[in-house]
Amino acid sequence: MTIAFSDIFLEELAVRNDIVDVVGSYVSLTKKSGGNQFGLCPFHSEKTPSFSVSADKQMYYCFGCHKGGGVINFVMEIESLPFPDAVHFLARRAGIAVPDEGGYDEAMKRRERLLGANREAARFFRKLLSEPLGREAIDYINRRGISTAMVRQFGLGAAPEGWNTLTDHMTRLGYTQDELVAAGLARRGKTGGIYDAFRGRLVFPVIDVRSNVLAFSGRILGDGEPKYLNTSDTPVFNKSRNLYGIHLARKSRAEYFLLVEGNIDVVSLHQAGFDSAVAPLGTALTADQARLMHQYKQEAIIAFDADSAGQRAADRAIGILEKTGIRVRVLRIPDGKDPDDFIKNHGPDAFHALIQQRETHIEFRLLSLRQKFDLDRDPERVAYSQEAIALLAGLESEVELEVYGRRVAEQTGVSLESIKAGVKRQREKNRNRAKRRMEKDGSRPAQSAQPKERSLRYQNAYSAVAEEGVIRLILTDPALFQEPPPLTTEDFSSSFLGRAYGVLLERTLAGKENTAATLAPLFPPEEMGRLMHLLNQPESLPDSRQSLADYIKKIQTEKLKQSPEDNLQQIYAKYKEQKGVDKDE
Repeated sequence: MTIAFSDIFLEELAVRNDIVDVVGSYVSLTKKSGGNQFGLCPFHSEKTPSFSVSADKQMYYCFGCHKGGGVINFVMEIESLPFPDAVHFLARRAGIAVPDEGGYDEAMKRRERLLGANREAARFFRKLLSEPLGREAIDYINRRGISTAMVRQFGLGAAPEGWNTLTDHMTRLGYTQDELVAAGLARRGKTGGIYDAFRGRLVFPVIDVRSNVLAFSGRILGDGEPKYLNTSDTPVFNKSRNLYGIHLARKSRAEYFLLVEGNIDVVSLHQAGFDSAVAPLGTALTADQARLMHQYKQEAIIAFDADSAGQRAADRAIGILEKTGIRVRVLRIPDGKDPDDFIKNHGPDAFHALIQQRETHIEFRLLSLRQKFDLDRDPERVAYSQEAIALLAGLESEVELEVYGRRVAEQTGVSLESIKAGVKRQREKNRNRAKRRMEKDGSRPAQSAQPKERSLRYQNAYSAVAEEGVIRLILTDPALFQEPPPLTTEDFSSSFLGRAYGVLLERTLAGKENTAATLAPLFPPEEMGRLMHLLNQPESLPDSRQSLADYIKKIQTEKLKQSPEDNLQQIYAKYKEQKGVDKDE
């Protein structure tokens, strides 16, 4: 009997078997490029490394032989194992139970044990605040002006300097060394023993929307690095998918989230009455965190530190948040302050006034752009105008174009008509560039457009380019597919791409994530390799929503050309209907 492994189990399996570690035990990964590591492919002979492993995406792809997938696919290929056996292989490696061995219930019990360990650790850290071992943490809390109510509300605690304060306590409660290491509460030493992961720190429990204590973040109390220490990914915690303070902020009556950089900022803002504040967990904002925010609020106000690093982080966060459909605003804090310092120096009312004056992301980007140029000099005024026009060309609203175009005109002394004309030309350039790229891709020789695997060969290479674009967008920007697009699997010329579209769309509409781990049982190796190939191709068109519309139109046009005579009228009517919708938009 074939066991259908749940997405939860497969994701846990992937988290416990980091792909860089697994691949690194077979392949020497030494060359780095961007966020990827490279080595010689184990699946074909080569002299120059073309085998890429991405820690961020938890996937591999060979640009030479085109094999690719997640950690499960790699084990299937390298060990010549079928999917169930590869799952067993990785489960044994990570020391977790497999559902078909009657151990799935045990795995869930283990998850509950780890959550229970975190809960008990949080209680212990909190208790230490009232004891001599917690005096240094209490002194820090008092220096930062954190109230007793906030200490209680966020469950703050103390991790003293000792090496075994927590582990000794947890062992007395019946938790094993393996459980404490798996939960991220302890680390294993060179001699095989364990020691406390958090020492000499003020501890912030990380709590999810179901009030589970998933992990901890610790702020150092003395000298040393790192300033903040966060629990690494565990079977119950993934830092890229959680936000500090989300369990409280989601209940706020505010219509927006305040996105800040650090835990102290979150606590200080809640204390000052701004109870919708959240923060990433030691990393730049991720797409998963943005989607989590969008589940509860329709607007996000970025209130990062006013230094250059904070402003760069804000600019990156804007693009990530925009893709979810959430409204994005930016808080510009004066005097280079962070939210905590500003409130301490000026008070909550002044901060509330800043919120009322929050900028749109366009205002923020225009001002950031403006600061790069000396507008008293003609050449720099021209350069600023050109960059501002490129930014404004991405606006969909003509009202916004009127408002911000007038602002650029006033700053530069260039007429609004000239700014609008420049935007019109830039939009036309963008469209032509996108069209040329599509035409170039669509007119590639059939041989170069074809997958290497004969079983996946495309009958219509022109349509397949657009079909691949749709698949890539589902994988990289699922927010575009919250409603089914006017495209069916029958519209695809490639049976593989049509089936992939149907599977990915069904999962997306059901709220499931399409990751390398969860897709491993759904596609054979050659198909997974092609999907990974698509993920490695940049989506270069300027507007993903427009890209999707263009891809759909191309697919339908090619189907119209290829359809039998008795279907032409029906297909042509559908094409005209869609063309009319596009025109109205």
